[in-house]
Amino acid sequence: MKGFKFQRMRAVARKEFIHLIRDWRSLALAIAIPVFLIAIFGWALTMDLSDVPTVVWDQSNTPQSRDYLSHFQGSPYFSVKYGVDNYRDIQKYLDTGQVIVALVIPWDFGDRILAGKTADVQVIVDGANTNNASLALGYVTNLSLIYNSNIRTKRMAGKRLGATPGQAVIEPRAWYNADLRSRNVIIPGIIALVMVVIAAMLTSVTVAREWETGTMEQLISTPLRVPELILGKITPYFVVGLTDVAIAVAMGRWIFHVPMRGNPGLLVLASSIFLLGALFFGLLLSIALKSQVLANQIAILSGYMPTLLLSGFVFGIHNMPLPIQGITYIVPARYFIAMLRGIYLKGVGLEILWLNGLLLTIYAAAMMILAHKKLRLMLD
Repeated sequence: MKGFKFQRMRAVARKEFIHLIRDWRSLALAIAIPVFLIAIFGWALTMDLSDVPTVVWDQSNTPQSRDYLSHFQGSPYFSVKYGVDNYRDIQKYLDTGQVIVALVIPWDFGDRILAGKTADVQVIVDGANTNNASLALGYVTNLSLIYNSNIRTKRMAGKRLGATPGQAVIEPRAWYNADLRSRNVIIPGIIALVMVVIAAMLTSVTVAREWETGTMEQLISTPLRVPELILGKITPYFVVGLTDVAIAVAMGRWIFHVPMRGNPGLLVLASSIFLLGALFFGLLLSIALKSQVLANQIAILSGYMPTLLLSGFVFGIHNMPLPIQGITYIVPARYFIAMLRGIYLKGVGLEILWLNGLLLTIYAAAMMILAHKKLRLMLD
């Protein structure tokens, strides 16, 4: 870069480091926010259900019905809390939110099972929370399939093999996340959320502060060039951002036991590229708006919300309306989260993730060029 002096850039970076250390509240917040976000999302945001409160009306009250219910009583997914003998009590428990699932076993359940016929079981779920209702119905279905499989096994044991009709047996397998733990999916995505928040909080005020305090005129009067100023401003916050990434990875590994099957070096590379893009975006807002408060608010709003809602972090993109799906293509966190999950869960490399990495690089380069041009225009 013509006329670029590393010494001048280093002087700006040193000045920013000193300011960051002196403003210990912002520095402490930059370290505390990742810990808080990972803890709150890791523990509170879960797509799994366990100990689902359940009420049972066993009209059959036979060994067969009790055998069926034992699958629920011995499951970690359900907690049978109440037994009733009418629909009025079932409605009361559902209305008050004391239970999520109600099982109604008909009076002829035992007779139909013994006769080898189909026996219906009524399952009532609280649909006020659609996610919990869908998961609970899925768990009930799986336990019923296990019960049916056990019955078939017992019947086959009592017959000669030649008299038993053939049957197809489904053996489901979940690759990449065998236990189907939602934390294994959520924790990697939090890294992107942390980086966006930190970048927005720190760099969105750095140039605006110079304008508000009147020190920008002093910087302009020096031989300092625009690339030196921009890179010097970014460097301290890049170090802080990578430190936050290390904290997020360590918490995910040692607290939430999220496995990393891929290359840690690729994780650092992808995080660095995404972090640079987020930092330069915050810097661009700081340059353009000249107000610390306004730049910080817009940076958080335009960075945090799309990352949370439109990146695939929480909500599946394929479930969104087509116009919204189109908007997600301009959200850089979409590509970064895809890389994080590929590295963490699938253990794949650039041979699979190269397109996401290329789009992140283009985004980071575009933000750097725009920040450079905007500052140059304002200083000319």
